[in-house]
Amino acid sequence: MPKTSARLLALLSLLQARRDWPGQLLAERLEVSPRTVRRDVDRLRELGYPIAAFKGPDGGYRLDAGARLPPLLFDDEQAVALAVALRTATATGAGIGEAAARALTTVRQVMPARLRHRVDALNVTAVERTGGPPRPQADPRVLLALSDAVRAQEVLRFGYLPAYTTATDDVPPVVRRVEPHRLVTWGGRWYLVAWDLDRADWRTFRADRIAPRTPTGPRFTAREVPGGDVAAFVAARFQGFDAPGAWPCRGEVILDAPASAVAGHVRDGIVEGHGPDRCRVVLGAWSWAGLAADLGRFDVDIEVVGPDELRDAFADLARRFAVAAGRGHRDSTGPDAP
Repeated sequence: MPKTSARLLALLSLLQARRDWPGQLLAERLEVSPRTVRRDVDRLRELGYPIAAFKGPDGGYRLDAGARLPPLLFDDEQAVALAVALRTATATGAGIGEAAARALTTVRQVMPARLRHRVDALNVTAVERTGGPPRPQADPRVLLALSDAVRAQEVLRFGYLPAYTTATDDVPPVVRRVEPHRLVTWGGRWYLVAWDLDRADWRTFRADRIAPRTPTGPRFTAREVPGGDVAAFVAARFQGFDAPGAWPCRGEVILDAPASAVAGHVRDGIVEGHGPDRCRVVLGAWSWAGLAADLGRFDVDIEVVGPDELRDAFADLARRFAVAAGRGHRDSTGPDAP
């Protein structure tokens, strides 16, 4: 590599490492004169890098964000991290799988051979959770619109599809007015955390059900999310704790299994030891039957603490399972049936 080209890459790497660089310090690090640094900065500007100069006793340079994307410089670890992120983008729920694949192809083409071999050897396949209907992908344009409203602190109006409906259903969306607070991802879905102006309460909205309307409303002063921690607030909403209505059904049981054997299989719930070989589990679900079935998967004896709706759900499931096993058919026909 020519000496000048190598020096330009070294200069660019330094400019990306910190915000402001005094010119004299850059010259010392590159072992050249300040005049050579000025010429190299001009060359990088011609290549599209927006390098600004600042004055003062320690006048120097900074690499600013530009209007177009110039050539990028990654170290080995950054390049591998980028490749992993792009290959697993299909599991983010952001609907960017195809764009991520094209971006990975572009990045791979400009990598040196040694890095390209490392990235090719890292054969990662993103597998989404199975056992349920495919999760709808959020439109990247919607995510950008929501993010813009959050950053600008402007009231947002949008059409929102009710739960258990899709865009193909003949159900009109409900117009909501909110103060957007944060865009978050949870369990492969994207959500908007916002203060609902019409309901005077905090709400979480699924991004794939949102259709933003323009223009946005007036600016607002940001409120503090309950507890001050967005991650904890969202986790509580989906766990059903301290969030009325988050889980329509929530029950408590004692399982004949140690807490250490159960905790790893309970994602959104509480598991506490209840003796050496038993544990207390508090769990929520969208239906009582679903909650009973979820608890029954541990294949151990269960003591229902409450509520009565959970007991009834276990009794109903027991009857259905007995019929499925054939016992209900034999009981109904009698012992002399052929």
